[in-house]
Amino acid sequence: MAEAYHKDLVTIVFKTSTRSNAKCKIKSFRNKSIDDILNAKRIIGIPENAVILEMGMGIQLEQQYRKKYNL
Repeated sequence: MAEAYHKDLVTIVFKTSTRSNAKCKIKSFRNKSIDDILNAKRIIGIPENAVILEMGMGIQLEQQYRKKYNL
């Protein structure tokens, strides 16, 4: 784990598989830094075969992702 982390909301938008009709989902983390998430071998709540579409920090980005992907 990193020593200090920014306590902003980290949001990940992902597809459940590589298929074209796979569902898009969103997962938000409040207690982890973006570096911890990127360096993790497995992210809790996201399947191993998931395709990460976008990742960002901040509440406004989460709202934009929800609007963009109709979540």
